[in-house]
Amino acid sequence: MAAVSAAREILRRLHEVMAARTGAEAKLGQVVRIVSELLSSEVASIYLLRDGMLELFATQGLAQSAVHVTRLSMGQGLVGTIAATREPLNLAEAKEHPDFAYRPETGEDDYHSFAGVPIVRREAAIGVLGVQHREPREYDEVEIEALQTVAMVLSELIHGAGLVDDAQAARARAASSGPMRLAGLKLVDGLGRGTAVFHQPRVIVEHTVSDDIEGERLRVYSAFTRMREQIDTMMGQAEFAGGGDHHEVLDTYKMFAYDEGWSRRINEAIDTGLTAEAAIERVQARTRARMRSIDDPYLRERLTDLDDLSNRLLRIVSGQLGTAAKSGLRGDTILIARNLGPAELLEYDKRYLKGVVLEEGSLTAHVIIVARAMGVPVLGRVHDLFAQVSDGDELIVDAGNGALLVRPQAAMIASYEAMRVVKARQAEKFAAVKDLPAISRDGRRIMVQMNAGLADDAQALDLTGADGIGLFRTEFQFLVSATLPRRERQQALYRTVLDAAGARPVVFRTVDIGGDKAVPYLQGDGEGEENPAMGWRALRLALGRAGLMKVQARALLEGAAGRTLNVMFPMVSEPWEFVEAKALVEGQRKLLARQGHALPETVRYGAMIEVPALIETLDTLLPLTDFVSVGTNDLTQFLFAADRANPRLADRYDWLSPAILRVLRRIVRAADAAGVPVTVCGEMGGRPLEALALLSLGVESLSITPAGVGPIKAMVRSADLASLREAMSGWLDAPGVNVRKALSRAAAEQGVELA
Repeated sequence: MAAVSAAREILRRLHEVMAARTGAEAKLGQVVRIVSELLSSEVASIYLLRDGMLELFATQGLAQSAVHVTRLSMGQGLVGTIAATREPLNLAEAKEHPDFAYRPETGEDDYHSFAGVPIVRREAAIGVLGVQHREPREYDEVEIEALQTVAMVLSELIHGAGLVDDAQAARARAASSGPMRLAGLKLVDGLGRGTAVFHQPRVIVEHTVSDDIEGERLRVYSAFTRMREQIDTMMGQAEFAGGGDHHEVLDTYKMFAYDEGWSRRINEAIDTGLTAEAAIERVQARTRARMRSIDDPYLRERLTDLDDLSNRLLRIVSGQLGTAAKSGLRGDTILIARNLGPAELLEYDKRYLKGVVLEEGSLTAHVIIVARAMGVPVLGRVHDLFAQVSDGDELIVDAGNGALLVRPQAAMIASYEAMRVVKARQAEKFAAVKDLPAISRDGRRIMVQMNAGLADDAQALDLTGADGIGLFRTEFQFLVSATLPRRERQQALYRTVLDAAGARPVVFRTVDIGGDKAVPYLQGDGEGEENPAMGWRALRLALGRAGLMKVQARALLEGAAGRTLNVMFPMVSEPWEFVEAKALVEGQRKLLARQGHALPETVRYGAMIEVPALIETLDTLLPLTDFVSVGTNDLTQFLFAADRANPRLADRYDWLSPAILRVLRRIVRAADAAGVPVTVCGEMGGRPLEALALLSLGVESLSITPAGVGPIKAMVRSADLASLREAMSGWLDAPGVNVRKALSRAAAEQGVELA
């Protein structure tokens, strides 16, 4: 029987089994016989979690004497691996898998292929369904989906029979009930304390099989209509009606809500005999599997938006609409979610939302843009979050240090309160210097500018007292848009930013997309690259897509009409790239002039120095430029051949290593000799000690995150840079000096503020 037909026939037969009056164990025996027959597998087996062990409960094909005898711990063997990871396995040669564990009592010697899926309830694996075959072969995708559908039905049967209770599953999930510290990835910086609230208690699908296909289809149609109305209503709210970045995020969200392919797949699942809830969950599981297999962070996040909508649709169709946002937050809250969509975050009361913790999440997620605008700290990539945290637990989120404190003890709470008081005092101290210039004790004026990427970010100029925007990342508008942003929209953004900046300078970096910042409307550019950070991205892509760059050039020129326009090109590898990019912009400038458009009074051109090869040609590059900026993030990882996102390489990525400091000194000296201003952008300039090292090299302009402006200003005003510059020169020329220790000691002797 074809696999597609088998899936439907399996559900029909399972329906009969569920309706029968036989005992639970007898039903499990019938299930394995049905699966074995209809998937043409010699073996089908069910393992259930009993007293912390996975016990063989029913089998067709293995020795019956092994039932209730063969037991595996979580993580042991292929079955234990599936339960521990809650991920399917599909193997042509089971014995070649590193986790294979031979159990002679089962009589499985003759079987080569193996496929298994977890049986899941309330986010916990309560068992495993597996099939085996004598001949080596991988099972088809549709067969794996059929197994997953059976696993859904089994979850209902097992729970109803009381073979595995929810408390037992919860105990298996939780490694500890005491205080603990979980590591994560800083997505939005900040510190917060509150009670754990699950954003969305997962809808438990209690009924998986239905014989009223048309009735289930009508329920899904009605749920789709209601969900789309909710999204349309949200987009029409006054705070989004004016457009901007939030509106673009929701526009992409709406695109998925109206996607016909998604609704068609759910209908196809209903056709096999699933209830509306089970069909949505079945398609959602497939989406999550795709998310796990896609390396591209942008595409993964778009699938996250679809997962978010699936959850919303499932709640509507099941009638379980009571999310934490709907019931309302009653006190300081840390929101817990696997992933979070932007629309759902916007439903929360900002007064009580003190932090968000995600089991998944990434820096490219739409929700991060919204969270940053709301001022809510976000910690992501917290492994086993749902296994370690319970609803109502007290939590402390320290996103800046990538930590989540679960059920903290009194000493940990006291430490948090002390940190909070210190941060409040620091904020007061930084506010006192906000409107003062960053002038060192020996009279050196340092430009402390900020990085930005959204229209709202420009408002931070007044809040922080930054001297300008030294790096405006124009790609953010491209990354949150479902289609290539039109010239008029780009132009409006650039004009808005310049209006907010007033007399303060703004440096617009041309679009840096491609590589690990893929967008769906530029398919094929850098697709499948092994090293996307060093691939077809930034200026390389822009020069290859001249039409894209011409549109942005015109938008920049028109947006800066009557003012000074500072244009900077990213990831320049050789001087000819800078020359070609400048010529392209100048060509558009001449075209607009011929057409009678208003133009900038002055256009200044700069290059990002982040590719080490460019340093070897500074003598030919610098005379061509009006200014340069050093991108320390990429430059450092390229110099050390160390991915800055890889935590195992953290100690190989030291900004105070003589290697990077000597390179930076060389750049500064060359720029000074050529009379070209140099700014350092990136995370290095936002760390007080590292920034002090830069100033000791002769750097006089920094561009950093808005939150870093106050601390860096305070540091500059407390330092004697002349003496440190002389000391730094000696440290870098002497062998074996630990610059970090030497600089820290010198700063302490001077009383430099490094908090």
